[in-house]
Amino acid sequence: MTIQTTRLSDPAVRAFVTAVNNHDREGFMELLAPGATMADDGSDRDLADWVDREIFFSHGHMQVDSESNDGRSLVAHYNNDTWGEMRTRWSFTVDDDGRISRFETGQA
Repeated sequence: MTIQTTRLSDPAVRAFVTAVNNHDREGFMELLAPGATMADDGSDRDLADWVDREIFFSHGHMQVDSESNDGRSLVAHYNNDTWGEMRTRWSFTVDDDGRISRFETGQA
């Protein structure tokens, strides 16, 4: 059973998932703090390149299965045109101003 995006606990994470699923790159980038970073399967990646390749150019979509850590950790089925569907984990660091300064993802 998936969690509806509108029911995700953390506002920044909810906005992140919404932007991914709506293919809203501009809105997505506005959620990130200046100098935001990310990692995929434990390796730091170039955020802009990764976001374009793995989310926006390949039509990424998330269905959240569970959340923890006050909504800042997710397990989700993620799919895109490149890799198909996979079970993934996501964790987020959200600054005091509500912007995401880091996210990490990988296979769950």
